[in-house]
Amino acid sequence: MKFVDIKNDIAFRKIFGNENKKEILISFLNAVLKLENQNKIKNISLLNPFQFPKIKGLKVTVIDVKATDESGNIFIVEMQLTDKKGLDKRIQYYGAKGYSSQIDSGDEYLKLKPMIFIGILDFYYFDSPNYISLHLIMDIETSERKLKDLEFNFIELPKFKKELEDLDNLIDKWIYFIKNSENLAVIPENTTDTGLLSAYKDAEKHNWTKEELEEYEYAQMREQDEKGTLELAEERAEEKKAIEIAKEMIVNNEPIEKIVKYTKLKVETIEKLINEMKNNS
Repeated sequence: MKFVDIKNDIAFRKIFGNENKKEILISFLNAVLKLENQNKIKNISLLNPFQFPKIKGLKVTVIDVKATDESGNIFIVEMQLTDKKGLDKRIQYYGAKGYSSQIDSGDEYLKLKPMIFIGILDFYYFDSPNYISLHLIMDIETSERKLKDLEFNFIELPKFKKELEDLDNLIDKWIYFIKNSENLAVIPENTTDTGLLSAYKDAEKHNWTKEELEEYEYAQMREQDEKGTLELAEERAEEKKAIEIAKEMIVNNEPIEKIVKYTKLKVETIEKLINEMKNNS
């Protein structure tokens, strides 16, 4: 038995945005938001149900999963694989836009319903050691929370270190599934929740069509390309910084051996810099 990687954008949206398996998203939302008894979400309406691209290989335009519950509350669930400059501002803008777009100019503000954002991050982001965190608007001295309509929840996958035998609640089982699905061989025996069980079954590769698997694999290649581009940019930025340091050390007549030690540049690169600086002086 093989499962897809839930962090893949095709897999993530196919499983959580499935119109015919709403129990998956309902279970996940109830677990993350710790909703119990009469507060539990019982039904949702998907605002952007998943559809595969009509043109083979075309990136899906859906960037997340959106839904509303019986009370009209808006839920945005998003998967982020890499940290990007301005991510904090984009998330706040996106959340605020999702909130404000509920009404048109001139409509009553009372029509606005709460917007709950859930970000699943495949990287370290916050200083806290906790792998799940809740961010609200409140008075920092009294903890009074008058501004209740915007809520941001984050799950940082790298901080989740629990093994299968350590899972003691539903949210842990969900996070374990999202983080480890592609490396699992069977559905864990302790999976009793209907929604999570459906997610596992939908993630089994033999339940996917040939076309779906091709789109999934294309998305994997695209993610690897993007990751490679970011890594190359970081390497070039580091090299540029090292060259600037080397130039300063050359001006100060530091020996080549010392420059190599502090910049990690090759001797040939430093000698080339020395010659270029002599020719330009």
